[in-house]
Amino acid sequence: MKTVRLVCAAAIAAAFVPAAFANAPAGSAAPAFTLTDLAGKAVKLADFKGKTVVLEWHNFGCPFVQKHYRSGNMQALQKKYGGEVVWLAVNSTNAGHQDYMKPEALTKTLTDFGAAPAKYLMDEPGAVGLAYGAKTTPHMYVIDGTGKVVYNGAIDDNRSANPADVKGAKNYVAVALEDMKAGKPVSTPSTTPYGCTIKYK
Repeated sequence: MKTVRLVCAAAIAAAFVPAAFANAPAGSAAPAFTLTDLAGKAVKLADFKGKTVVLEWHNFGCPFVQKHYRSGNMQALQKKYGGEVVWLAVNSTNAGHQDYMKPEALTKTLTDFGAAPAKYLMDEPGAVGLAYGAKTTPHMYVIDGTGKVVYNGAIDDNRSANPADVKGAKNYVAVALEDMKAGKPVSTPSTTPYGCTIKYK
């Protein structure tokens, strides 16, 4: 895995993008897509019709993503809800950027961290990320069984890059999934995502 790089304050500030600017706001139909997984197999969102889907925009070069993996937070969520939802990690980093990792390297790093998404999808042209209006890594979406976006925004309410700060944070994705399990509307359908800006072309 690449060495953690310092993120300048301006870059961090630019990553706090209002969720209202998203192209797939809560309540809207989730944009259809077909992407390839790390084995080169095509995966369609339509393959999971009738199931709850979590989309996690991801980039291991981002300190905010590292926060949630080094703390074990993201893996714990993937494993806790893995039997109930389809968790898809999406990487929209362009191939010319220093954060870009090839599928083989990503596979090894995911294994090293004990990550457990159902699929890890490559969106190197960035078309799917742009269709969803994904701004940061991480940027989270929850899609219900009818194909409607029911949550769009941050993973939690603690915007630091320190793994120690995960403890005690309100996890918006977990709240959304628990609301859905209870048959209730998602209590917080939109928040402002935070993290590193996605490295589109």
